[in-house]
Amino acid sequence: MSSERIIYLPLGGAGEIGMNAYVYGYGKPGQERLILVDLGVTFPDMDGTPGVDLILPDIRWLKERRDRLEAIFITHAHEDHVGAIGHFWEQLGAPIYCRAFTANIARHKMAEHGHSDQTVKVVSPWPATTTAGPFTVGFLPISHSIPESSALVIDTPQGRLVHTGDFKLDQTPIVGEAYDPVLWADVAKDGVKALICDSTNIFSPHAGRSEVTVGPEIEKLVAGAKGMVVATTFASNVARVKTLAEAGDRAGRSIVLLGRAMRRMIEAATETGVLKGFPKVMSPEDAASVPRDQVMLLVTGSQGERRAASAQLARGKYQGITMKEGDLFLFSSKTIPGNEKGVIRIMNQFSELGVDVVDDSNGHYHVSGHANRPDLEAMHDVVKPQMVIPMHGEHRHLREHVKMAQSKGRKGVLAVNGMMIDLSGNEPSVVEYIETGRTYIDGSVQIGAMDGVVRDRIRMALNGHVIVTVIIDEQDKPLGDPWCDIMGLPEQGKSHVPLVDVLEEDLGQFLGRTGVKTMRDDDKLEEGLKRVARQSAMSEIGKKPEVTIVVSRLS
Repeated sequence: MSSERIIYLPLGGAGEIGMNAYVYGYGKPGQERLILVDLGVTFPDMDGTPGVDLILPDIRWLKERRDRLEAIFITHAHEDHVGAIGHFWEQLGAPIYCRAFTANIARHKMAEHGHSDQTVKVVSPWPATTTAGPFTVGFLPISHSIPESSALVIDTPQGRLVHTGDFKLDQTPIVGEAYDPVLWADVAKDGVKALICDSTNIFSPHAGRSEVTVGPEIEKLVAGAKGMVVATTFASNVARVKTLAEAGDRAGRSIVLLGRAMRRMIEAATETGVLKGFPKVMSPEDAASVPRDQVMLLVTGSQGERRAASAQLARGKYQGITMKEGDLFLFSSKTIPGNEKGVIRIMNQFSELGVDVVDDSNGHYHVSGHANRPDLEAMHDVVKPQMVIPMHGEHRHLREHVKMAQSKGRKGVLAVNGMMIDLSGNEPSVVEYIETGRTYIDGSVQIGAMDGVVRDRIRMALNGHVIVTVIIDEQDKPLGDPWCDIMGLPEQGKSHVPLVDVLEEDLGQFLGRTGVKTMRDDDKLEEGLKRVARQSAMSEIGKKPEVTIVVSRLS
């Protein structure tokens, strides 16, 4: 038996949707040469990560082995697959390979962090391949909700792997390459050891619909609108943006793009040649002089993002444009789980303005970019892999995908972030568990999830904060009474006197009865003051706040 092995190690994207980062290795155990597939981000929320700007995977394991990393391959340009490369490239240092459209986006991200765009290499689609150590990697076109998505055909000395990336089986995608079952069957004809497969829509029982099916419905809606029409979708869904723009153009409306991401994606798609025939676009300034019933805005913010164009229009005005009674706002998108509150808030704000809001609850104006269960079954049948490793999904998605593979007689393994899987034998096996977590971008600094910064911020948000200041003289006695500053707490408690007064009274009494030994020991003094402040607040307001003690000693 060979002493070399193939390993698969997800550092992000397995057991969650977002923050994709998948390591493949080949070689002797502990000496494998490595490649990384995708390096993405996920987005924070105020409940679990208040104040955080972005969430990235924890790549410590890979960083410690950067001398063994041959290359980084990016399957497509969605943020959850490419968004972290600028943040992490310096720590990894390997060349980045991707298709032209993805490279256009990736190079901008590298430039934002001061890295040369020469580190991003443009590759042609299959049958072109790139050699990276023991791996030969080809980009196999597949349809998705962004142009030039590709699966990766990863050849190793012990067999072929196919990493699907995000995909759907769309043979009429409008923009980008169609799914070609003949090409895929040809790639798989000599045998595929493992299919590492998207699991997002495993619970959707009906076959996915083509992008081309939404066009007529959108056209009908826009043609019947009386006032100004505004539509939002994922800016990266260039095909949908084109469908919306063409519907507005055919209805005699001038098209305006609002939001940096919307303009950036259309520019990238045009520059790289994947988008042709996009209707002429008007500036927001010029649109102000055009009758409202002759304007259509395509805007960012389909997920309720507070700073995006949709939210700003809902709050009143954006770039000189306001929405009025009788206007129409279309969500040509699906609300990602977790974003419902933000989207509903915007809907209600538009409703208060008299704007008619149309969402996709009837399924007319949006189709998913991910394969549904019948499509996943079709993918398994075309590739005919020896084993299936589900990825890109929450735990429940991965588990159901394993069940589906096993029901068809294929080996499957539920591999979540940090599970190293050996793919060398006749069935996958877990060989090691790697500690993984998250990295936060907080302002301009990277912090670890276990550093305590976000935990402390959550505690302060939940419980409020008290600062207690004490001055100790040369004889180790308090100089005057302690004083308190409170933040995020009620001014008065059940005693109907200022909370600060109650705290200071109780803290003063504590200092008055504290022995010399404690007064000389800053740690013990701080511990006692904290305990009294929290107990006093609890009896007054029913909360135990976070407490900071400042002890100043006169020397």
